[in-house]
Amino acid sequence: MNGIAFHYDGTAGQKTGAFLDQRENYAAAERHARGRALDICTYQGGFSLHLNRVCDQVTAVDISTEALGVAEQNRTLNEQKAIEFVQADAFELMRQYADSDRRYETVVLDPPAFAKSRKSAEDALRGYKELNLRALKMLRNGGVLVSCSCSFHVSEQDFLSMLSSAALDAHRNVHIIEIRMQSADHPVLLNVPETHYLKCIVCFDLLTRSR
Repeated sequence: MNGIAFHYDGTAGQKTGAFLDQRENYAAAERHARGRALDICTYQGGFSLHLNRVCDQVTAVDISTEALGVAEQNRTLNEQKAIEFVQADAFELMRQYADSDRRYETVVLDPPAFAKSRKSAEDALRGYKELNLRALKMLRNGGVLVSCSCSFHVSEQDFLSMLSSAALDAHRNVHIIEIRMQSADHPVLLNVPETHYLKCIVCFDLLTRSR
């Protein structure tokens, strides 16, 4: 996929671990990424492996030790330079990183679906805002943020409003350069709204606003 090989165990379930609906978004992130990169909820390394081809150093975070083990296998399979894999809860780790004044030129957020139903959409938006707010605070001026949501019950408009609120609270001017969705081989059916589920917002030039 995009010139990167992934391990796949056909006996372990239906998921490949590569998330093919993110294929074009992986490539978009690689086009814009640079410097030190932080990939939150990397799973088996989809974004991290793409970032690692253009960034100076990549830190990849996931709560699943098993998923990170496969991500390291994927890195080795592709003969890439080392990636710092960190097993941790994303919310807790980003809070620690922000408090310790860590800074990155590129941050990718690709969490699992926070909203499993319409009733949970409000709570999901709060979770998305916390992640994006901390990411913006850790991003260097002029850096790149790639923020994703695969929650159908969180609309694109609501997701953009959340990102705007997070940017305001972080005192950042967010310039959106791409509003993306799932890859073309996962088409949206006009009469099936559930098929428009993936949002991927690529932002840059996040310059500190005057207070």
